[in-house]
Amino acid sequence: MLIPVLTIDGPSGAGKGTVSRLIAKKLGWHYLDSGSIYRSLAIAVQKASVGLEAVDEIVKVAQDLVLEFECGDELVVKLDGEDITSQLGLEQTGGIASQIAALPAVRQVLLKKQQDFKQLPGLVADGRDMGTVVFPDAENKVFLTASAEKRAQRRYKQLIEKEIDANLVQIIYEIEARDRRDMERATAPLAMASDALYIDSSDMTIDAVVEEVLNLIR
Repeated sequence: MLIPVLTIDGPSGAGKGTVSRLIAKKLGWHYLDSGSIYRSLAIAVQKASVGLEAVDEIVKVAQDLVLEFECGDELVVKLDGEDITSQLGLEQTGGIASQIAALPAVRQVLLKKQQDFKQLPGLVADGRDMGTVVFPDAENKVFLTASAEKRAQRRYKQLIEKEIDANLVQIIYEIEARDRRDMERATAPLAMASDALYIDSSDMTIDAVVEEVLNLIR
């Protein structure tokens, strides 16, 4: 039986998570936030005090990863039963996750974990390489982006609202550095699938993006 898949790829801060969760909710489909998987692994690696040069040890941590996703109004992620949601959005976590994601052996371990989310009635998969590597045969693909400045402003606003100290200039620098790293890595670089719908959300509301994606599926 054919299980429909919608992939939404794009750089950090483009609104993929919000858009993907809203669409999954509207369609009643399952939701995969691949970024949370890599960020959860980054947290697990930190907890285990494993250095980023110790590839074999990182792979072992990845193999033993026990994650739970609770997708309500907000995504709740649990690592070994502990709620780590508040740690997922930290810039340090994102930076480590981006470096870990460049390791081919780690990506191979996590690839199967991601593909297991493909279940009826359908799946909305949000990430960097969902449409190019994880679900290349997906019927519907979107590449969602926005300018680095706009993405940094959104991130800054989120952090300030959570009463977390933030520096806008530093966030712009980190976002641009992560974009370069994600696009230039040898394994599964950030790239738009040839059959994906390109959406620049810089000057769009979340509702407008959601409607455009739903029109694609319809």
